[in-house]
Amino acid sequence: MTNLSAARELRAIAIGGSAGSVDALGTLLPALRADAGVAVFIVVHLPRERSSMLVDIFSRRSALTLVEAEDKQPIEPGTVYFAPPDYHLLVDEGPALSLSADELVHYSRPAIDVLFEAAADVYGPALLGVVLSGANEDGAAGLAAVKHRGGWTVVQDPQEAASSIMPRAALAAAPDSEVLALAELAKLLSAVRDGQYQPASYLGSAP
Repeated sequence: MTNLSAARELRAIAIGGSAGSVDALGTLLPALRADAGVAVFIVVHLPRERSSMLVDIFSRRSALTLVEAEDKQPIEPGTVYFAPPDYHLLVDEGPALSLSADELVHYSRPAIDVLFEAAADVYGPALLGVVLSGANEDGAAGLAAVKHRGGWTVVQDPQEAASSIMPRAALAAAPDSEVLALAELAKLLSAVRDGQYQPASYLGSAP
């Protein structure tokens, strides 16, 4: 498992979840500081035929800028990009976002695997991948891709998750991932500053 006392560069955070993950995001997004200095990409499985309300739900609870991702949109640190309904969200060189209407993955579009694999290709070791609660195996292959590219992988504790299928599948695919309760994961995110994970903050002593 990753040593939580070790500092590391972070340029981006990719988060994926399904059933139960919206409630989890209510704990995690407020933990990110305005000076985090990273881009955040989020895929949540939602009905494809409905508009997403995630930006509206979380915009008043986050110090970062929250937007629904658009095709060819340049990526800016300090911004949270939500995948729009019925489109896969990818990261291209630039870096910039890309939207795709390619086939469903694990019956889902957007799919977590698609985002994680693309982000891992662009950000490599400077990416943190997080898998939250969910009721299918989407995100498992993607988290393994993040780990393969040298990124940092974290999974919500399955015993705490509203649905444990997704985090358990992610752990089976990337068994060296950190397993954290939401409160601990929120502390970890709050220790990301200026594109660096600063563990002194996470461990309770201000840097």
